[in-house]
Amino acid sequence: QVSLVESGGGLVQAGGSLRVSCAGSGRPFSQYSMGWFRQGPGKEREFVASITRSGNWKFYAESVKGRFTIARDNAKNTVSLQMDNLKPEDTAVYYCVADAAEITEQGPPPDYWGQGTQVTVSS
Repeated sequence: QVSLVESGGGLVQAGGSLRVSCAGSGRPFSQYSMGWFRQGPGKEREFVASITRSGNWKFYAESVKGRFTIARDNAKNTVSLQMDNLKPEDTAVYYCVADAAEITEQGPPPDYWGQGTQVTVSS
């Protein structure tokens, strides 16, 4: 089992950048695929990005491709999401997730979730 704690959310103007991070504890971090989901106001929860255990493969939702970058550091048990050129529609609670299986946009919900961190983008 792994515990996840997000940090780094906040308020930013459209076009700006923000970086959210996630620290994991428990079983070895490298055993888990990691990712980020988000849920905006009045919207369903949606996949944002994921990264494989080794970090060699990264996957992004079409809506964030080219603007967001996911990265992980297995030695530090952290995963991050760098968000550039933010848009008001990126406003959401961002959740760090982990799963022993690969995390994909079309797959089942990941097993482990953080408590979420709020990201607000003003126009």
